Amino acid sequence: MKKSQLILAILVILAVTAIVIFALFTVKQNNNQDRFSVTGSGTVYAKADIANIEIGLKTSTKQTAAEATAESNDTMNKITAELTKLNIDSKDIQTSNYTLNPVYNWTNAKGQELAGYEVTQTLTLKIRDLNKIGDVIAKTTEQGANQIGNINFTIDDESALKDQARELAIKQAKEKAVLIAQQSGMKLGQVKSVYENTNPVVTPMVYANAKMDSNAAGGAVIASPDIQTGQNEIKIDVTLVYEVK
Repeated sequence: MKKSQLILAILVILAVTAIVIFALFTVKQNNNQDRFSVTGSGTVYAKADIANIEIGLKTSTKQTAAEATAESNDTMNKITAELTKLNIDSKDIQTSNYTLNPVYNWTNAKGQELAGYEVTQTLTLKIRDLNKIGDVIAKTTEQGANQIGNINFTIDDESALKDQARELAIKQAKEKAVLIAQQSGMKLGQVKSVYENTNPVVTPMVYANAKMDSNAAGGAVIASPDIQTGQNEIKIDVTLVYEVK
């Protein structure tokens, strides 16, 4: 093959390659441009079947760390024993915080002085019988718990509820797409992509009105507070990406 023919062949190959690349780029651009996306939301409501709550204690200030730890252990053992009486399973009791801290006092004369030590300990509980929430609060308080809160309600298995919410979201998205197409004169093709976004919603609760008898001290009888569980919301957003004809 002559040199001139070789050069010509190379130029032809380069030209064909450039044309193919340009065509692919153009198709890709057109594909990206000929798309229409619409989002729909689906929401369902259901009664919670699990309560999550934190039960904790903070000791008084003790002269030594050992004394503070001993008081914490004694009180927490009483609390966990009470939870066992209430049939709270051990797998649903988890220590989520344990802190031993020095406590300091400040005076103008001496500045910062070590006053002693205190322990803060917290259990995170999962209560599966919602009728026991008030009793858990009252009975553990009687045994020395003095930090209770962060109550929220969840649903153990949300899969069926999410399926319902998703179905509603897709239905709404399709109806919205058809309406927009009619109003704009656009012709919809097939659905090319689907994107889902789940929006978890928890129901925080704060208990109040737990009543202590007139002794107002250790061993007092605490009335079980009335806790309202309400309903949980399961919401899913779905985005449909349509081809535009």
